[in-house]
Amino acid sequence: MGGRPNPIRTPWVKVAQGGKDGKGPVGSVGRMVDWDRVEQLRSKGWDWDEIAEDPKVAFQADSGSGEPGRALRVLYHRRRSKGTSKASPDKKGKQNVDATESRWTLLRVGYVLVPVLAVWFAVAYLAPSPVGLVLPAIPYVALGLAVAAFILIYSLLRAERRWTKVYRNTVIGAIVLGLVFTGVVTLAGNLIFGCPYLPPASALSSQPGPGWIYGSMTPWQDGGKPVVYFYGSTWCPFCSAGSWTIWKALSEFGTVSGTQLTYSSPSDVYAETPEIVLANAQVTSSSISFQVNEDSSGVRGTFPPTIGCYAAAYFGAYAGGGIPFLVVNGRAVHVGALINPAGLGPYTLSNSSTGNSAVFHQVQSENGTAWNAVSGQSYWIMAYIAKALGATSAPAVAALAKEYSWSPSTTTAVTNYVAQIS
Repeated sequence: MGGRPNPIRTPWVKVAQGGKDGKGPVGSVGRMVDWDRVEQLRSKGWDWDEIAEDPKVAFQADSGSGEPGRALRVLYHRRRSKGTSKASPDKKGKQNVDATESRWTLLRVGYVLVPVLAVWFAVAYLAPSPVGLVLPAIPYVALGLAVAAFILIYSLLRAERRWTKVYRNTVIGAIVLGLVFTGVVTLAGNLIFGCPYLPPASALSSQPGPGWIYGSMTPWQDGGKPVVYFYGSTWCPFCSAGSWTIWKALSEFGTVSGTQLTYSSPSDVYAETPEIVLANAQVTSSSISFQVNEDSSGVRGTFPPTIGCYAAAYFGAYAGGGIPFLVVNGRAVHVGALINPAGLGPYTLSNSSTGNSAVFHQVQSENGTAWNAVSGQSYWIMAYIAKALGATSAPAVAALAKEYSWSPSTTTAVTNYVAQIS
């Protein structure tokens, strides 16, 4: 039979059909109507008049078709009711675009890398251990995140379509992947390797005593005894000077063996500062345990490896790569110089061939200029050890003093320092 084609079955719509009474024209379109755009605007709550006026819809009503919004609505419902058994060119084009976006383009790679690395950075920063042990937030993840962000920005500037359903799902999947991956690392670190959870350094509070910070981490103990952990190198003059404060504090809670006397590097600042080497020190005590990672090669710039998950966790979380580094009971942390090496200047090797021996005897006997340089920080270390042992009152400190035969001056100083620690 003769007749003209149904205008609803083609994207080039030329309508001259009647309105409700079948007599008046409805509307005409001189070019393709973007039905996807129509659906998008309907989902946003636009009314038909607004949709018909949108230039991207590309609808043009005949002069006799009445209100454009009404004409477009009639066409829309006719199209919906009649349907089509074949995909329109618009739909085929959209399918082609979706297929292209589903490929692993540089833009899609950026949409994956940025969320994954952002999640890792956030978790590693907020929990340096155990997630940060695998890959620290700073600098490694931060650098990776910067590169991924550059890739994403570069790709967005070159892309015609920057945000689609495919890209949205990619981002969601990447966020989930990052959370799952960091969660697995956290569980594995805690359950398999026994790594502690550590908050960021910003969560620790400053405390009395030069250079001390304190946090509410789970106590680091060995067989129920608080651990005193030291990380350093014999070439470092700040480690050398600080070694006397640590040795003195340890010796006031037990017997220290396995030490030897030496000097720091002759080519560094404060050259040839006297030192007592703690690398192989052993502490016999009923109250505390001592763990140490100290490089004793004397080669400037050499750092020792951290032994054990706890040591690696604390050094990675709070040391910032600096030495010396000291931890008491997993809660009191000291980073950097314990004392000024200049205080031991008269006892350097160039000034005295027996300088380190002189410092040893002065610190041991608690008398002399070397002891004056060392005593203050020694008392602070002892005070934090006493706090870890629960001695937070004067009578409790006095009980420790009696048990370990402290001198009256040491007892008084430690008692005063303990009272200042919150």
